Amino acid sequence: MGQLWRILALAAMSTVSLVAQKKVDYHKDVRFAVDAIGKECKVLLKAKGIDWRKVTKPLVKASKKIKKPEDHLLLLWRLLARLEDGHARVDPLPAGKGIRVDWPVRDHGPGLFLCRIGDDVYVKNAWGPAEAANLRPGMRVAKIAGKAAGEWLDSRTAELRDLISFSTDHQADFYARHWGLADVRGTRLQFEVLDGKAKKKRKIAFRKLNQTPSGPAFRPADTQRHQNLYFAETADGFGYVHVRRCKGSLPSEMDHVLAELGEINGIILDFRGNSGGGFDHRALFGRFLPKGKSWRVGSGYQSQGERPFGGPMVVIVDATCRSAGETAAGQFTEDGRAYGIGESPTAGMSASKKTIELPSGLFALYVSVRSNKSRFAGGKGIEGLGVVPHEIVEFAPADLAAGKDTLIERAAALLRTYPDGAEWRKVRYRPVDHGWQRD
Repeated sequence: MGQLWRILALAAMSTVSLVAQKKVDYHKDVRFAVDAIGKECKVLLKAKGIDWRKVTKPLVKASKKIKKPEDHLLLLWRLLARLEDGHARVDPLPAGKGIRVDWPVRDHGPGLFLCRIGDDVYVKNAWGPAEAANLRPGMRVAKIAGKAAGEWLDSRTAELRDLISFSTDHQADFYARHWGLADVRGTRLQFEVLDGKAKKKRKIAFRKLNQTPSGPAFRPADTQRHQNLYFAETADGFGYVHVRRCKGSLPSEMDHVLAELGEINGIILDFRGNSGGGFDHRALFGRFLPKGKSWRVGSGYQSQGERPFGGPMVVIVDATCRSAGETAAGQFTEDGRAYGIGESPTAGMSASKKTIELPSGLFALYVSVRSNKSRFAGGKGIEGLGVVPHEIVEFAPADLAAGKDTLIERAAALLRTYPDGAEWRKVRYRPVDHGWQRD
């Protein structure tokens, strides 16, 4: 999902069609797509409360006027946006490989991430142009481009949703606050912020930069990196591991990190910003069971690895955690191994997929048909819902201003209360029952 602007930007480099000069029935393609999706995705459409015929009716009507394959491709992207499926995409077939959407290249950004705290909008991170304009984390944003900040974000989200398919409302909202702030070269945007009690207006000239969120607002001091993992020991003696991506090597990467952390009294696994991937889920879970122990819950797990950790765990998520990142985080909270906190549920884009080829032979539609981890959320799965943490935690403006991540602070506070904190009653796994003792 975070790559879609880049895909469309590449598409904008050429509008030369390689389609032979023959009459293509674009309307037939769209009617076929609507019927096929309605049949193949009916379970998810029902679960998400989407009236598929109703939401696609204007696009089916518009398809009658399509004359160019480039316009047809754009309409298909818009059609999939109504499916509310974060994995959905239009893939070219051999006959359609030269067809490009004339889409603006949005590779410039303000160097800014935003977060919502209550009904207000705050600066979460600022670098590059935003930092040069004296915008700082923890500042409340009153207005953007002359509109109330919350209204501007809602409008931006609605604009994005016309083209990009999001599995959940919270995924769309988080996208708008991060990737979705990117825009075309030459963009200038005025922010009105509160600096103490003073209102200040700052105009930011966008610069070419990466608007992809890295996960936490701030990592702990002295954080180290090992391949796709970032790790540190907190001031309380707890381990912190940010799982940036879920590559096939994830279990062995975790072995290295656990060995480096050594004896710790608790661990925080942070899945924010995780873009997914593919790996052995049981092998990862096994790194968090003491040697020789098993956990016969869910799909069943057995201890694995040289230095598995058997103590208390807190997992952190938000809507920037997608796909395999969601199943990774979810197995720990849903199967009772860890306590979960998050600024929101995960993105909710985790499902089995199917490819639907269209009659014209120009394009195929890649869509979700069945939710992954059907045992999660009381049998509802992940797609369209996300993995819901035990506790929703918002950022604190004072923490952001001080360069602290509120969710990491909360996770450490929870680990300090183990085993007496009331929150731990929601976690079925009890480390002491598996032979673990606090140092």
